[in-house]
Amino acid sequence: MVINVLLRMLDYDPSWGGIDAIDRHIPLRQDMPRYTAEKGSLKRGTLCIRLSHHVWLRIKAHESASLRLDYDHRGATSYIVMSIATPPTNTPQLIFLNVGAAPYWKDSSMKTLSNCAEEFREGNTEEDCRDICSAEIDGGHQTNVSDWWEEFVYLRGRSPIVVNSNFYGLDVMEKPTHIQAARAANSVRALFQFRRMISQQTLKPVIVQNVVPLCSGQFERLFNTTRIPGLETDHVMHLRDSTHIAVYHRGRFFRLPCYRRNRLLNSAELEVLFTRIIEDTSKPCKGEEDLAALTAGESWSGARQMYFYKGMNKTALDAIEKAAFFVTLLDKELDYSMEDMSQLDEFAQTVLTGDGCKMWFDKSFNYVVLKNARVGLNVEHSWADSPIFSFTWEHISDLDSGGYKEDGHCKGEVSNDLPQLTRLKWDVPDECITIIEQQKQLAASICADVDLRLRIFGPQPNEYGKGFIKKCKISPDAYIQMALQLAYYRDSGKFHLTYEASMTRLFREGRTETVRPVSSESCAFVRAMDDPSKTNEERVKLLKAATERHVTTYRDAMTGKGVDRHLFCLYVVSRYLEVDSPFLQEVLGEPWRLSTSQTPHNQTDLWKKQVVEQICPGGGFGPVADDGYGVSYIIASENMLFFHVSSKKSSPTTDSTRFSDNIGRALTDLRTLFQNVQVDDKQSAGTSQSKKDK
Repeated sequence: MVINVLLRMLDYDPSWGGIDAIDRHIPLRQDMPRYTAEKGSLKRGTLCIRLSHHVWLRIKAHESASLRLDYDHRGATSYIVMSIATPPTNTPQLIFLNVGAAPYWKDSSMKTLSNCAEEFREGNTEEDCRDICSAEIDGGHQTNVSDWWEEFVYLRGRSPIVVNSNFYGLDVMEKPTHIQAARAANSVRALFQFRRMISQQTLKPVIVQNVVPLCSGQFERLFNTTRIPGLETDHVMHLRDSTHIAVYHRGRFFRLPCYRRNRLLNSAELEVLFTRIIEDTSKPCKGEEDLAALTAGESWSGARQMYFYKGMNKTALDAIEKAAFFVTLLDKELDYSMEDMSQLDEFAQTVLTGDGCKMWFDKSFNYVVLKNARVGLNVEHSWADSPIFSFTWEHISDLDSGGYKEDGHCKGEVSNDLPQLTRLKWDVPDECITIIEQQKQLAASICADVDLRLRIFGPQPNEYGKGFIKKCKISPDAYIQMALQLAYYRDSGKFHLTYEASMTRLFREGRTETVRPVSSESCAFVRAMDDPSKTNEERVKLLKAATERHVTTYRDAMTGKGVDRHLFCLYVVSRYLEVDSPFLQEVLGEPWRLSTSQTPHNQTDLWKKQVVEQICPGGGFGPVADDGYGVSYIIASENMLFFHVSSKKSSPTTDSTRFSDNIGRALTDLRTLFQNVQVDDKQSAGTSQSKKDK
């Protein structure tokens, strides 16, 4: 969706015709690479000149917007990466009051909030805000928003990261083999091949209109990365290289080397090693079987420092934390089944949480392989956001698809000189086992409280996708967001603060910005849908007004004019300076009872065929608020939609099954609405023609 929005937004030519003129007058010559490279440099230079005059990202923007250029060298190609600018002092407050808060705050609360905002504005000059929340640090090479967001939102969080932070992704619809060891081996090799593309800087970034790149900085910590627990704050440990992976199977941990004499093992060789693990009949060590529960509960920094700082335990822990990534082999069999939707729900739950004891949640990602060769991903959130992994998954699925023989085993010859597996050994004292048991019970309670549902629309007979939505001449994302607003209003009887994630990777080190889908226009549309006095034409008009507002808000968030990250930075600084700000406390204290995110699809050109085998249902995350919903959705093709809905069973006001049904009802009502309007238009046109004939 992000890419589609950008492509629509960038119909405007930021070079003012300069690039087209170069293409017309300097023809491309494939036989002269240097000539072609110089032409590319000329095109980038032309764009740079236009950017230096603040043209880029000031389309329909305030004249006060400012941007600064940085250059990010990736191999032989120089890409332009911009640093995000700090908005004027009063802009975030004004936008928040006019757009973000008005629809669901009572008049008395809005008056109080407005007074707080005015006091905040008067007490802080624009110069003060720019000084304490400048857009660039470290020589202009990254934004403080990304650093502070990672530290204060993720690493300083003391609640368990399972459900509360980690997110998940699921397998493509058609699996390429039925053999667990073969799927693990071939996809692990594909992951290492992808890592090589990153390290050798041959990975092509997402480039809008072949001119504007999205920042690829988050890929740097995809592999060889672990979140290390601390007493007050965790930190992310990233290694330059790692030649092995850590594997969990039936309560045992293994160190699996993936290289032999600097050569990456082929898939057939890796399959042999995975088969040895699966066929290993040894029993877990004392305290080993549930050891991973330490990473699922509350911070285990104390236990780590006390029981894993030396000797056998440190050696085994290093093998996990310094691994390229973590693989979990499960004996469970689950699949995509339209006849048994409970399998879909259980599959998603298995990859998001499992039982809390079989994944090392601190690793950058866990690759989960089921007994029937279904796979999934559990991702630690502090180092990156979901678009990074969906992009990765498209590459991995493509590399994984062609590596099997007809019998399902991996292609390739097996060497007689394979590296040795290492069964990790532990010496866990009784005191540590007590802590593990406590963490296990906490993790079990967290996992059991998750109410997770996966809802599929399409392809037949319940077909629904961007094909129909585009015929309505509405942004697919805005359309889905309004359907969610309608579903939530019917579910709860009121409007609540809603979060939608927007990427800010147009800027260097950009992560996300908040889009607030609830607006006066969206509320008017939602009320009209169940108002019998409203006509279908009026409802469509209100829907289009709401979606247009949403598209504008989304574009502003992507292009550096968002509200929430700026207010977040101001709040961080106010806490550091011990300055009490009622406005910031009020604004940032409201819970997100509906948290939403779209998983981008087709970020690469690898899945353009849109065949069922290459359709991925995406993934999801846990609810942000105890009494709220977490909704991840993916517009997978012209005729398929996926929704991942989560909530907590302990909440008396939420029910994921009920909300999923409300989403289905809302989407059906919107489709019926447009179909009825089209019928009315045709009948009206026919009547007019009949009158003319008479």
